[in-house]
Amino acid sequence: MAKKDYYEVLGLEKGASEDEIKKAFRKSALKYHPDRNPGDKEAEEKFKELNEAYQVLSDPQKKAQYDQYGTTDFNGAGGFEGGFGGFDFSDMGGFGDIFDSFFGGGFGGSSKRRNGPQKGADLEYNLNLTFEEAVFGVEKQVNITRSENCEKCNGTGAKEGTQAHTCDKCGGTGQMRVQRNTALGSFVSMSTCDKCGGKGKIIKEPCPECKGKGKTRKQRKIKINVPAGVDTGNVMPIRGQGEHGNNGGPSGDLYINIRVMPSDKFKRKGFDIYIDTHISFAKAALGVELKVPTIDGDVKYDVPAGTQPGTVFRLKGKGVTKVNGHGRGDQYVNVVVDIPKNLNQKQKEAILMYMEASGEMPEGKNNKKSFIDKLKDNLK
Repeated sequence: MAKKDYYEVLGLEKGASEDEIKKAFRKSALKYHPDRNPGDKEAEEKFKELNEAYQVLSDPQKKAQYDQYGTTDFNGAGGFEGGFGGFDFSDMGGFGDIFDSFFGGGFGGSSKRRNGPQKGADLEYNLNLTFEEAVFGVEKQVNITRSENCEKCNGTGAKEGTQAHTCDKCGGTGQMRVQRNTALGSFVSMSTCDKCGGKGKIIKEPCPECKGKGKTRKQRKIKINVPAGVDTGNVMPIRGQGEHGNNGGPSGDLYINIRVMPSDKFKRKGFDIYIDTHISFAKAALGVELKVPTIDGDVKYDVPAGTQPGTVFRLKGKGVTKVNGHGRGDQYVNVVVDIPKNLNQKQKEAILMYMEASGEMPEGKNNKKSFIDKLKDNLK
């Protein structure tokens, strides 16, 4: 190839570290790999350039010579048997799985993972609770449907008294090795075995109960102890109550999504309870002993004389139990002073007398009777 800037090919600045070079090649190789861009000549050329640049910059000796002299007199084509010009994709962590999904699992390890123990799928269940059930806790029974290992064949899929045999086509790996020769070199990829469907086993006599699947759908009743203090939005994990795993893998989990219905009496915010209590303006002025409802029952509270509308008092420790914590929240009581709309004659007289005693209605200048007395006469 003609002279070119290998750092530019990989999108790097000159003098990039070994780790930066490796990361840049990973990213670009994933984007321009021929198996991901079939028939795209431009992507194929770009990938060839990337491979050439990586082979130069990943080799300390070649990199030093390139940095000093800027030469391109290196053989960057190389072969691709089992890899990309010497680049080890097993060191790519999560990238290895990405390449497996794009290119058929030709980068090692996927067949073992596929036929090894696999955890079962997780399940979800929406559980509705009353306000009281959520506050105090409750034992509930939920009905779920899940995939379980067939009891007849113990999950093997084979008829009782028989067993599954290793697939003679893939040797039990569940995958077939496919080699392709291209202008870029020799590529090796993996495809699912068409004889065993990727299972690595052949069942000659299927179990009549599960039809060879090894799994059946079952309805189960699960008892759940809901702790006191849960609220809408909380999620309870029930370990091991999801679907059964494959190849001896553990079962998944069951996640309970909590939904709490509102109360007609109480309002809840976090672990605190809020309530309105109504009193007359006379009781607010003189003070009164009230019975205040709480989630534990009625309690007595002395409302002091002169309490104003909107006054809020606290009942410490009368809120909701704190889940996975200590103690309880509080209850807050909002005082609502009721103003009567329709007064009878005695009530009006009493209020007028109060007003007169308070000096709110002074005597008229030209009247012998006070304004209050006139009002009294009109009320008769």
